[in-house]
Amino acid sequence: MAAVDRLRPLSGIAMVSFPKNADPQGPDASIITVNTNEKHRMLLYMPSVWATRGNFEVIIADNGSTDGSIEYIEERFPMTRIIRNGKNLGFAGANNRGAEHARSNILVFLNPDTTVEPDWLVELLRPFKDPRVGLTTSKILLMPDPQKLNTCGNNVHISGLTLCRGMNQPRENYPNSEEVAAVSGAAFAIRREIFEQVGGFNESFFIYLEETALSLESWLRGWRCVYAPKSVIHHDYALRFGPRKVLFQERNRYLLQLQLYKWPTLIVLLPTLLLAEVVTWGFVITRDRGNWTNKFKAYAGVIGNWPAVMAKRRLNQSQRKVTDRVMLKHTTHQLDFGQVAKGGLGGLAACVFNPLFWLLRAITLALVHW
Repeated sequence: MAAVDRLRPLSGIAMVSFPKNADPQGPDASIITVNTNEKHRMLLYMPSVWATRGNFEVIIADNGSTDGSIEYIEERFPMTRIIRNGKNLGFAGANNRGAEHARSNILVFLNPDTTVEPDWLVELLRPFKDPRVGLTTSKILLMPDPQKLNTCGNNVHISGLTLCRGMNQPRENYPNSEEVAAVSGAAFAIRREIFEQVGGFNESFFIYLEETALSLESWLRGWRCVYAPKSVIHHDYALRFGPRKVLFQERNRYLLQLQLYKWPTLIVLLPTLLLAEVVTWGFVITRDRGNWTNKFKAYAGVIGNWPAVMAKRRLNQSQRKVTDRVMLKHTTHQLDFGQVAKGGLGGLAACVFNPLFWLLRAITLALVHW
């Protein structure tokens, strides 16, 4: 896994190629799913997704699976298109390979640990009737308890931290379609032209925050990101912290901020970013102490790959259509500490830090007019 600590040249942009035009007689949507030895999930996923109403194709981007999952799909669902990557390209790389083979102008990315309700796709595509909408995302329920929400799009904190919107709330909440800061990578759709503009998923991220980057880079280019409440997905989700999760999440958060905002904005954001360091270090000390060096590895991952970071930054800044002030208005000051810290500790952290972040966000918006 050591190789994934280094960023690829141009943040993976040059490695993504697309056909010049989608097939005009082809499907309304191309559903792309990454498979990495997920046969136990495919037993539920494949019958569910093929029961979807609408005109679509299903593309499985396989990361060198050896568990018989591809053989199962070929035997039971031969209408599925399979892209064999031969090795683990990560979430971003595999999805990009799947997108290269898509025949539709709408790309739908769906996790293999999901099942879908029959009209989910029709409802996910409905907001695209508005030509300003670039991305849509589903109402995602917790598979073990479908009366509770997993997420209804994602909230992006002013520091770049990203959290599920509505986690563990009743499924009846968030009944209306509305703009959200970011889509959930578990189930979302994007116009092909936007995916091409941004160069697809940033493969240097490897894992975590790819969908946040895609969302914010689309906002930067003037597109809207919309939550579709009648598009219902069930997600086998549980918050887990592997030995390298902090490394990838923190490194990618730093990369995203550097690539997104103008330099004066980053200077104004410094107090906010420093306070976020206090929060994230506090998490590491209380929840991930055995992997505390990951924070330093995240810093090194930015410094050691500075030219690649700046190349991606130049692309984003050259294509921007909206101001940093508009971008910042899509952020929130609130962190839902209850998602990572149970009981009194989470409540105490919210009481201490959220008012400070509120103040810093207010100051930032008062100063940033560019």
